[in-house]
Amino acid sequence: MTKYRYQGTGYAAWASVLDQYPPAHLLALFFQMLRIRRVEEAIESRYHEDEMKTPIHLVIGQEASAVGVCGLLSSRDLVYCGHRTHGVYLAKGGDLNAMLSEFYCRANGCVGSKGGSMHLLDKSVGMAGSSAIVAGIVPIATGAALTAYMRNESWVSTVFFGDAATEEGALWESLNFAALKRLPIIYVCENNYFSVCTPLSQRQPEVDIFRKAESFGLVSTVVDGTNVLAVHDAMTKALNRARSGQGPSFIETRAYRWRGHGGAGDDSSSGYRDPDEVKLWQEHCPVESFSKFLTQHNILQGSRRQAMETRIDEEVNAAFASAISSLPPTEVDLYKHVYSE
Repeated sequence: MTKYRYQGTGYAAWASVLDQYPPAHLLALFFQMLRIRRVEEAIESRYHEDEMKTPIHLVIGQEASAVGVCGLLSSRDLVYCGHRTHGVYLAKGGDLNAMLSEFYCRANGCVGSKGGSMHLLDKSVGMAGSSAIVAGIVPIATGAALTAYMRNESWVSTVFFGDAATEEGALWESLNFAALKRLPIIYVCENNYFSVCTPLSQRQPEVDIFRKAESFGLVSTVVDGTNVLAVHDAMTKALNRARSGQGPSFIETRAYRWRGHGGAGDDSSSGYRDPDEVKLWQEHCPVESFSKFLTQHNILQGSRRQAMETRIDEEVNAAFASAISSLPPTEVDLYKHVYSE
């Protein structure tokens, strides 16, 4: 029996405002989602080889959240996230070669083979950090926003976390402080309804997450997390508020993770969720539904889609080859980025 049904309306309502978005921008949003999907599929297909010495948490089914948010940020804006990092890292402009090298524990990994999938970092594009501790990254992102506020700088802080983070006191303490100080920060809760194998209904009372954030004084909203334009629109409004000194915002995006909590493949057969529920959500694929919408409006032609697929395929294959052939760390690397030797 399915518990969590798709409640969005798709792209039907967006046709009337489509002319507000330059075609090149729409194509860029689609390309980023497609790229993330293909990278994730490639990681999943190779994970059984046991050469990637890191736990992985795939974002297949949730691509619209990262792309809709990060597509509006500059390299000066800082982004933080929890353990499900791949989509945010890539959407923010993180280096794919460095990410895969990190998975293979190579010295040229984005954190020198010391972090793995759950601790990606690329300061050059504003991917400021991630943490496997549930809600652990939220106070850090809030502290970064305090820095921007105290220095009167124009950049903003954005932090991604899952629905389970809303069961931690650190999140609510951060929201309270951010609202009090009117900090330039945007909180993005990617609600995929499960914490590992436990559904939301067994962890929280039936109160919308964004309503809880609203009670702390934040401007809060909930959007269809499979619809990149809905996320994009909510982020546009939140970003305008942050940049104009109006304080923090909270965005709850509702999507669904198609794969298990960690590792490769769908583990629904273990019994914690209905496999039919997964299939129902797959009918509202973030990538293919946007592709269909753009095709219907003559923005994405078949030849352009194929060119994107080819470009991504070549990039992914080259990145894996580069990672596999890169050198592992040496003993000298153990003493880098530490306080003392």
